[in-house]
Amino acid sequence: MGGAAKLPGMEAISFTPLYMQRVWGGRELERVYGRELPDAAPYGEAWEIVDRDKEQSVVSRGPLAGKSLHELWTSSREEIFGAGLPDSARFPILIKILDARDDLSIQVHPPAALAPELGGEPKTEMWYIAAADPGAKLYVGLKNGQTRADFEAALSDGTVADSVHAIEPKAGDSIFIPSGRLHAIGAGFLIHEIQQNSDTTYRVFDWNRMGLDGKPRDLHVEESMKSIDFNDFEPAMDEPQGTTLASCEYFQVNRRILAEGVAVVPAVPGRFAIFSVVSGNLKTASGATFGPGSFLLMPKDGSGLKTDGATELLEVTLPA
Repeated sequence: MGGAAKLPGMEAISFTPLYMQRVWGGRELERVYGRELPDAAPYGEAWEIVDRDKEQSVVSRGPLAGKSLHELWTSSREEIFGAGLPDSARFPILIKILDARDDLSIQVHPPAALAPELGGEPKTEMWYIAAADPGAKLYVGLKNGQTRADFEAALSDGTVADSVHAIEPKAGDSIFIPSGRLHAIGAGFLIHEIQQNSDTTYRVFDWNRMGLDGKPRDLHVEESMKSIDFNDFEPAMDEPQGTTLASCEYFQVNRRILAEGVAVVPAVPGRFAIFSVVSGNLKTASGATFGPGSFLLMPKDGSGLKTDGATELLEVTLPA
C-alpha cells in the first residue's frame, strides 16, 4: 500500500460504468446523459464508483486504463487517496445513478449493530435528486402515529403504502437515509446515490409485482421488521447549511457551483474527491470533456481539471 514510485496519469480518473437491469428501470440514462446502454432492456442502475468482489470499477482512459479501483485502493492508497484513510480492504464508498420509471420496493437497510446477526451489511446513503417528474414521490419513514402493530397489520392486508410517509421533492433536493430508515423511491426520478460500500437491501413490500423473470421478487419481512426504525416519523427533505449536503462517518457530500475556467481540486487538501457533474462541463489537461452525469476521481495531488462554462458539481469524499 502507498505506491513507492510516482504513478502516471495523476489527472482526474474516469471509470467505465456498470449497468444493472431492474424491473423498475428505464432508458433515462440514455435519453438524459447520452449513455450507450448494453441492449433494449430496462436499466435501473449505473454503478459509477464501486469496489466489490463481483462488481468493480475499471479505469476507462489514460495511463491507468485497465486498472481497477480495488488495485488503486490497495496498492496506491496514500498516493492517490491521501493519508489517514480507513484500513478497509475495499474502497468504502459506492456511487450509483438510479433511473426509477416505476416504484422501487419499500425497503430498509440493516443498522450496523444488527447487520452481522442478520447476515448483511449496514448501508447509510444519501440521495441527490437530479431530475423529477411532476408529482413524483419519495416514500421515507412512517406516517405520524404508525406503530409496529399498525405496520404488521398493513403488511397482512396489502396496504403498506398507506403507512409510509410520502414527499414530493424537486430537482436539486437531497435527503439523508440512515440505516434503519424505511424508504422507497417512487416512479419518475433520476437520482445520484452516495452510500456505504454495501449491497444489503431488505424488501418488506414490493407492490405485489413480478420480477423480470416473471416471478414474484423475494421479500425479507423478518429481517425488515428487525431493522426498521419505528420511531422515524415523517422526515422532510434536507435543508443543507452552506455547501454541505450530507456529512457522516461514511462520506461527505458538498455542492460546488463554479464559474467558467475555474481549476477544480479537492476542497480538503491532501484528500481525494469524486466529482459528479450536475450541470456544465469539466475538461481535463489532456483535452477530454465530461458533461452532466459524469463521475471523475481526482487524486489528492491531481491537477489540470477545469470548468468549461458555468458548472455545478457534487463533491464526494471521506470525512477528514
